[in-house]
Amino acid sequence: MDRRPPLVAGAMAVTAVAAVLLAAYLQIRLPAAWAPDPPLSPDHPAGLAFPAVGALLIHRRPDLNLGWLMCWGGLLAAFSMLTQAFMLHLATDGAMDAAGVVRWISVCCWSVGGGLMAIILPVYAPTGRLPSARWRWLVAVALTVSAAQAIVRVVRPDPPLEGYAFPEVIPNALAIRSFTAVGLVGDILIWVVNACVVAALVSLALRLRGADPVTRRQIAWPLAAFALYVVFLLLGEDFWLFATIWTGLIPVAIVFSVLRYRLFGIDTVISRAVVVTGLLAIISAVYFGVGALAGLIVAEQHQIAGLVAALFAGAFFQPLRRSLQRAVDRVMYGPVGDPRLLAQRLTHEVRRADPADALAAVVSVVRDGLAVDGVAVNVPEGLPAHVQSGDPGPEARVIPLVWHGEPVGSLHIGRPGARRFAAAHDERVVRTLLPYVADVAHAVRMAADLQRSRERILAAREEERRRLRRDLHDGLGQTLSGMAMTINIARINLHRSPDDADVLLADLRTGMDAVTGGLRELVYGLRPPALDELGLAGAIGELAGADPATTVTVDGELADLPAAVEVAAYRIAQEALTNARRHAGAESIAIHLARDAGLRLTITDDGRGIAPEHRPGVGLASMRERAAELGGACVISSGGRGTVVEARLPVMAASAG
Repeated sequence: MDRRPPLVAGAMAVTAVAAVLLAAYLQIRLPAAWAPDPPLSPDHPAGLAFPAVGALLIHRRPDLNLGWLMCWGGLLAAFSMLTQAFMLHLATDGAMDAAGVVRWISVCCWSVGGGLMAIILPVYAPTGRLPSARWRWLVAVALTVSAAQAIVRVVRPDPPLEGYAFPEVIPNALAIRSFTAVGLVGDILIWVVNACVVAALVSLALRLRGADPVTRRQIAWPLAAFALYVVFLLLGEDFWLFATIWTGLIPVAIVFSVLRYRLFGIDTVISRAVVVTGLLAIISAVYFGVGALAGLIVAEQHQIAGLVAALFAGAFFQPLRRSLQRAVDRVMYGPVGDPRLLAQRLTHEVRRADPADALAAVVSVVRDGLAVDGVAVNVPEGLPAHVQSGDPGPEARVIPLVWHGEPVGSLHIGRPGARRFAAAHDERVVRTLLPYVADVAHAVRMAADLQRSRERILAAREEERRRLRRDLHDGLGQTLSGMAMTINIARINLHRSPDDADVLLADLRTGMDAVTGGLRELVYGLRPPALDELGLAGAIGELAGADPATTVTVDGELADLPAAVEVAAYRIAQEALTNARRHAGAESIAIHLARDAGLRLTITDDGRGIAPEHRPGVGLASMRERAAELGGACVISSGGRGTVVEARLPVMAASAG
């Protein structure tokens, strides 16, 4: 990047600040009779703020001509102040002719600098380009009027001493004596300048109406700043101090609009300013009106009148504030401008629908509240997993949805549509509605998990029934059929060949033992018999066996546990013991059962642990699934040496099931 423009702009800013400070110093040293009244003018803050902010813009955006307009306008204002103070010093020293020459420089700087800052700068703000070619006339008129003002002030005849601002009239060597209509022409030029200032403000307002939401918010900063300055300007000399102070804030608003319009919400500033102004005006009217009325009624008790007025004003405050805020939000954002109303609407829609339909209601309300082209919500593993309203587009803004620290999905927001001041309002709407969206997304995931759990339970039940049918039909059924045939053959051979019959009956006895073993296996598959015979603690102790390295401890009463909890705890302990002994090579294993609000089962071993790259197998997955089926959780952790399996099984939920 070429460093010369920022250096030149910086030098202009330093020169302008030095000129204003020197002018202030010279002005302080003037005699009281020659001191300007009022001592401050808008040119003082203009000379300080405009060049400094302009140099910043040139450094950050060298391609933008706004910085140069601000630098030149502020520098001319600073020189106007400096030459005016120097002119007055020359006059106090008696050098009237020299003071008249310096006056020409002062009025020329004042006229041209004012035109640049008050007319041309607003027309080009904030993009550095004219709204359209139709506005070139305003630039031409502004330059012409500024030059005409400078010429009229340079050639004006010397005014009479009566009514003159200083003890002596500063003579004008270029005065045209016959120019007797200088006052009328000067007034006309001032009105033309004021009309041009208003026209420049209108150009900003017209661009605001037709711009997209982001550009609209960018334009709002200079529009608000120049609008208030125009109000002070048109109100006249009584508001000259306010105009002076506000002039220093105009370049700040411009730099916000160019560099930081996304960070600072001008709509919030405008909204709060309008509400506060309305409150002050109406509450003041109520207070003084009620106070005056009460004073007439109870003329001897002015304290009572003041108290009554204060009570009436206080009673009006909160309802009036809400009404003003709703009115301003409706004007700035449309009928869906209040995020709280959107939250109420969203709550109402969610209560009326099931989770799947509630997600559709969510995206519809969010899209209306943000006035965007489309909104979508993605919920992984949800039913439905994707719901959208409109078309968010490929460049949609993605916001994670987090429910109590757990990611549950994402919110996709499309481009803003055509509406006033969307950007800052969007952030407030998003912050307000995001918790509701996350709640609904979590509910959708929970509903999907519940549905999948039900499907797994049904599938497991049907699979178990099919296994039992196969085992009974193909195993036990075929065996019983064979045993029946053996009995028939034995009956035939009983009289003819008792020895053969005896052999057949012996085989039959062996077959009956096999049938009994098969039945035991079927029953054991349904529910471990040890649970009914020994209870949960005893059954797990039987799994541990006589190995002294495996200990089982129990806290609390386990006798009234639901059957499903007992089976899940037993199977988890069985799988954990198998893993610890067969795969981890554990030398000691500790099993702890604790009963509080639920059942907590902890199995700790000192084996090899689980390697980081190890992929969970069927056994580890089955332990987690058994706990999840009851609404609990099973956490398996390993610190490199040893493994801890902790299962939490809710008792009340299982009992209710």
